[in-house]
Amino acid sequence: MRVLVLSGPPAAGKSTLGRRLASTRTRCAFIDVDDVRQLVVAGAAAPWEGSEGWRQRRLSAVNACSLARNFVTAGMDVVVADVLNEETLAVYRASLDGVLVVHLHVAYGRARERAEGRPVYITWDEFAMLHREQRSMAVVDLWLDTTRLTVQETTERLLAAWVTE
Repeated sequence: MRVLVLSGPPAAGKSTLGRRLASTRTRCAFIDVDDVRQLVVAGAAAPWEGSEGWRQRRLSAVNACSLARNFVTAGMDVVVADVLNEETLAVYRASLDGVLVVHLHVAYGRARERAEGRPVYITWDEFAMLHREQRSMAVVDLWLDTTRLTVQETTERLLAAWVTE
């Protein structure tokens, strides 16, 4: 069983592509780490909110890895969507055997266009900050620019990479 982690800034396509990719497999789970973060109700801190935010960001990655391992043990492939940084990338690498990590890049202007057509739960300043942070994510298995690709084209490229790894 394989685990694919999709990372990238907001509106790069992580959730859309993750669900689509999972639906192409015989047995596959999709883990959106935003949902895992929202399990913390009292005392929740956004990833950029100081040391507590960083601690919860790491904890969310640890919990996502636990879920992924449980699904793999049950005979399922797994797709995870998360906005990684160097620390959380290390968590995935250390916790999941044979994980394939793909960074989805999207030009900032195109990301804003995508985000304006759906509910956005962060401020535009936070949106921009996450985009800046993601520019430095170079230590991944595949870097894919989704700016000019359709969902179908991106899905095909990701499936080809996932199957051949």
